[in-house]
Amino acid sequence: SGMTGTADEAWREFWQIYHLPVVVIPTNRPCIRTNYPDKIYVTEEAKWNAILQEISDIHAVGRPVLVGTRSVRASEHLHALLEEKGLEHQVLNAIYHEKEAEIVAGAGQPGRITVATNMAGRGTDIKLGRGVKEKGGLAVIATERHESGRVDRQLYGRAGRQGDPGSAVAIIALEDELLERHAPHLSSMR
Repeated sequence: SGMTGTADEAWREFWQIYHLPVVVIPTNRPCIRTNYPDKIYVTEEAKWNAILQEISDIHAVGRPVLVGTRSVRASEHLHALLEEKGLEHQVLNAIYHEKEAEIVAGAGQPGRITVATNMAGRGTDIKLGRGVKEKGGLAVIATERHESGRVDRQLYGRAGRQGDPGSAVAIIALEDELLERHAPHLSSMR
């Protein structure tokens, strides 16, 4: 057996491959995370500017921010933008994997900015630091959508755990690789 918050949608696959049923167990406490609608921009440049502004606004009130990227390249790009803006942050990607658990565990501290590639830090709980609940909890920002909605939900699920407050939003661009590949007709909207 195993436990995950995203197996219900793949119950057919679990049955076909492993001959194991999926049973939904209610959460220990209700999820009060706020999931905001996607913010969509025409260009990648506009998207990255919006992401920087969102991080700055959340950081200014002392809330921690966890930013999820799809690639090491995107995490390094955001790292450079945050450096340029003078915002202290931690980067968790394949390059910094040896500190993974430590970086993720600290992602809920007041004012902390953590950039994580894809599924980095799985299995490490993010506990909120002192005063963070009162400020709104952990804020999660996705910089792109993933091919599997399950991966997006796993990222979003890092905020608002165990009845804690939190928020999640995806900030995307029509130029994102996923949209270019699966919805090329949107490029004409640029």
